[in-house]
Amino acid sequence: MTMADKPIPFASWERVSTEDRQDPESSRAWQYARGKALIEPHGGVIVAEFFDIDKSRSIPPQRRPEASKLLAALADPHRGFDAVVVGEPQRAFYGNQFGNTFPLFEHYGVPLWVPEVGGPIDPANEAHDMIMSTFGSLSKGERNRIKIRVRAAMAAQAQVEGRFLGGRPPYGYQLIDAGPHPNPAKAADGKRLYVLARDEPAAVVVVRIFAEFLAGFGIFAIAERLTADGIACPSAHDWARNKHRCGLAWSKSAVRAILGNPRYTGRQVWNRQRKDEILLDVHDVALGHTTVMRWNDQDKWIFSEQVVHPSIIDDEIFRQAQQLLAAKNARQVNRRPRTSPHPYVLRGLLFCGICTRRMQGSWNNGQAYYRCTYPYEYARTNDIDHPRVVYLREAEVLPELDAWLSKSLDSARLPATIEELAASQDDVIPRELAALEDEIGTCDQKLAQYRKALDSGADPAVVGHWITETQARKLAADARLRAATGTRPAPARMTKEQIAAAVTTIRDLVRALRTAATEDKAEIYAGLNLQLTYQPQERIVNTRAEIGQTCTKGSCPRGDLNPHALNGH
Repeated sequence: MTMADKPIPFASWERVSTEDRQDPESSRAWQYARGKALIEPHGGVIVAEFFDIDKSRSIPPQRRPEASKLLAALADPHRGFDAVVVGEPQRAFYGNQFGNTFPLFEHYGVPLWVPEVGGPIDPANEAHDMIMSTFGSLSKGERNRIKIRVRAAMAAQAQVEGRFLGGRPPYGYQLIDAGPHPNPAKAADGKRLYVLARDEPAAVVVVRIFAEFLAGFGIFAIAERLTADGIACPSAHDWARNKHRCGLAWSKSAVRAILGNPRYTGRQVWNRQRKDEILLDVHDVALGHTTVMRWNDQDKWIFSEQVVHPSIIDDEIFRQAQQLLAAKNARQVNRRPRTSPHPYVLRGLLFCGICTRRMQGSWNNGQAYYRCTYPYEYARTNDIDHPRVVYLREAEVLPELDAWLSKSLDSARLPATIEELAASQDDVIPRELAALEDEIGTCDQKLAQYRKALDSGADPAVVGHWITETQARKLAADARLRAATGTRPAPARMTKEQIAAAVTTIRDLVRALRTAATEDKAEIYAGLNLQLTYQPQERIVNTRAEIGQTCTKGSCPRGDLNPHALNGH
């Protein structure tokens, strides 16, 4: 085809991972330019772009957001482009991904262009297939080499230099600036080196936990005593980074984590956990892997050769605590692992209305249940009255939920739903104000608890630090509240036309719920941004759905949608 002919519309396919600190804009630019240089002499013009950011190459294209949109568009005759160009095939394909993906292009008759073959890939050309398969293997090898180099470097930095390698500091420590980063390039970019320093109020609590544990108190008893004394748990102590947690009481897991953390001896420790890649579906390996965090055996941990930050617990006390923990763990019953995971349609979407925590899946008598065991995991507190276990059966929720979604997005009901969605945008600011008022009220309660602790003889230096932090939180919330009630720009609102377009987009998904498999239902619910809150006292599930930027360019918090009651269940 010559330049005098009608231009060929192309879609550009790119990907960048920020794992190795690549700049998305520059990476996109050179991949785009490389693809453009390939197609322009043949009369090609890029009319659409699919660019995935911060997605590993090991994730199959079908599970990358932009790549999956591209593959879905192949089946649409009105997609707006006739061919696809990949500027860098090693960015698009990893391992055997090309062999699992290219048949879609061939099936829908959409040519796939790559610079390495100088044009479109010929499905009948064995050399083309071999070249693309080789690039997939090179991509996999490159990623593996990067992982090996990074892990070896981090192990050396932790063991020899004792360097803090990131993450949040353990309870009892805080991060302080230790000067420019030792890497000259990173220092030139303004990066700083941070080290651990004692957080004195929390460090005193760590010493107390070890002392009480060695004195014979159990983990739950220690949590109860700390909560009863009004000592803020780790999430409440560092509220700014733990807003997703209730912070009402100490948990057994928090006490156990403190007792088992060797960094309190002043040594840096790395490689306590690892990332494992496991098959997403053992029956469909083309779906690729997912990453899970797992604990390493202690002989795999990397300890610094020297003491590199102030210690809170000496080596002998820590050793005694580990021996006692090992003896207690030896008495526990080891449960046989399940041979296959159970499907939970509402995984991550169902919350307890009492403590606001996510309810956990529990498989009983061949059925999916959801439970909240707050009193088993956390110390008792006067702030909430929580039953020992809150249970809800999945089968009693799904029919009502599907019926509610179908009714709300039914053609006859659709105009009223759109009106309600438009009106609900006015509730955004009141909800923000209510959250700020709740924050101020929580601070007032904590200040009252701290004053009682002072009256009962608690250490004034420790309690004074807590009072200072809580007052700072209260002042910040009060300032935001005054700003919100004063002059502030109005939030962007969606028009009824935008809302209608978004609702129409998801209506087909709701129709598919009637016949969808369990895994498909879970994806649909997650895509609708559902949040279900179970109120066990009233036996009611309140449902909230949000139409967000995944549906349209704007966003519309829907608010509480017509809550449905599961009376008698």
